[in-house]
Amino acid sequence: MDELVADVVVVGFGAAGACAAIEAARAGADVVLVDRFGGGGASALSGGVVYAGGGTSIQRAAGVEDSPEGMYAYLSREVAGAVSPGTLRRFCDGSAEMIEWLAALGVPFEASLCPYKTSYPTDRHYLYFSGSESAGGFRDATPPVPRGHRVRARGTSGGVLYAHLARAVRELGVRVHPQTAVRGLVREGGRVVGVDCLALRGAPAAAHRVLSKYAAKPGIYSPPLRRILHGPAAALERRSARPLRIRARRGVVLAAGGFVANRAMLRENAPTYRGGLALGTPGDDGSGIRLGVAAGGATARLGSVSAWRFITPPTAFLGALLVDEAGQRVCDESRYGAAVGKALIDGHSGRGWLLADAALLRDVRRQLREQTVWFQRLQAWYLLGRARVSGATVEEVALAAGVDVDGLLATVAAHDDAARDGRPDPAGKPAEFVRVPQEPPFSLIDVSVRPNTFYPCPMLTLGGLVVNEDTGAVLRTDGVPVEGLYAAGRTAVGLCSDSYVSGLSLADCVFSGRRAGRRVATVDRNENVF
Repeated sequence: MDELVADVVVVGFGAAGACAAIEAARAGADVVLVDRFGGGGASALSGGVVYAGGGTSIQRAAGVEDSPEGMYAYLSREVAGAVSPGTLRRFCDGSAEMIEWLAALGVPFEASLCPYKTSYPTDRHYLYFSGSESAGGFRDATPPVPRGHRVRARGTSGGVLYAHLARAVRELGVRVHPQTAVRGLVREGGRVVGVDCLALRGAPAAAHRVLSKYAAKPGIYSPPLRRILHGPAAALERRSARPLRIRARRGVVLAAGGFVANRAMLRENAPTYRGGLALGTPGDDGSGIRLGVAAGGATARLGSVSAWRFITPPTAFLGALLVDEAGQRVCDESRYGAAVGKALIDGHSGRGWLLADAALLRDVRRQLREQTVWFQRLQAWYLLGRARVSGATVEEVALAAGVDVDGLLATVAAHDDAARDGRPDPAGKPAEFVRVPQEPPFSLIDVSVRPNTFYPCPMLTLGGLVVNEDTGAVLRTDGVPVEGLYAAGRTAVGLCSDSYVSGLSLADCVFSGRRAGRRVATVDRNENVF
């Protein structure tokens, strides 16, 4: 077996792993970074949105006023105890510095504020309301502030974010080993002192790199294509990979993503979340979490899954009523897409329809070109076409869709009466988004969560290993750290492990990755003698 020695070993070369490697290397540690594939992971496939606030330079340039206190007030409700108040406070207080840290690595941001509510802005806008800040029940506690910092790039921006992190990793002299899968942790006297790997080199590594690249994207949009390409890649690992042990003088950081690609783990921990589009790569198979558990680490919030059912863009859809099979309102339609998805799945068996009238749909069509990028436009066309049934009356369209007529009529009456009387919307939707459906024909648009090529429901897992929130060290069930082992990103419980809003996972990858990298680099060399 070949063997290497380093101060720090980082497992997983996504945003969290890259940030851990950067901080450890800057602190003087000799770092080896390994990745089963070519690096990037879900971070490189993402929209490249970093949730940040408290008065970042980008917010100030856009004329947006924010404070760490305002950011904390909002996130306290979203984070909902996933991390301690002290940890959330540190994140908010350091948020503006985090953006400057990324910008110093070359990550480009832009102060172009999106003027409308959307799930993801077009290439004209790079600062937007990426959560539920402007939804009912949130703006009462704190003024709505845009904190979604999208990396400046055409299309989805995650690849550009990752490219700058990867360049910094290599410029700092970190030894990167792609096509290297960690199969076990090396432990001596209860302490983690390294990793056992299977590494591909030469022609098999090159073939594996190509297969895994296309399995990640466009494979993310086509699960069958992903399976077709990942199968030969896994076969190459079994047939051609060679054992490699990497010793770690100071410690190992697990940053190998979540487990959305592991059907067995999903069935065990989140059985109601099925039929969605796995938002990740084949590497998001829970391997990092399982490595930590094998070393004695505890897990939490494994049942927490983010399922995205975005209603916008176009913005006009916010005026529709989201109802279930019984005709009852599901939630405030202006909530963030993951909150809508959670409400549908947890409370309504995943079944939902948007009730709209002809005037609203005219506005939707008018906004299509201006407010959507290509994938949003395709989904909007699907909703306006195959997913829609219509009728001359509310009763007629309810019968056509299979929605309870009496329940829907009662829901519409309660909504319309409140709107006409100037009273709050029964579901809490802000008045600016409320519209009274009155122009026939009426439509019910099926937005149910189920396997659907044209209108998929992206999902990602949020739980993971329990860590010390000051250091990132993996904790056992008794709260004692597993010596020499740290975790970050979606391998660990973090800021977004209860409720996800766009940009909070990437922000947590940066926050927790930097935390683990700084800490592991300071471990005294004499604490771990081979």
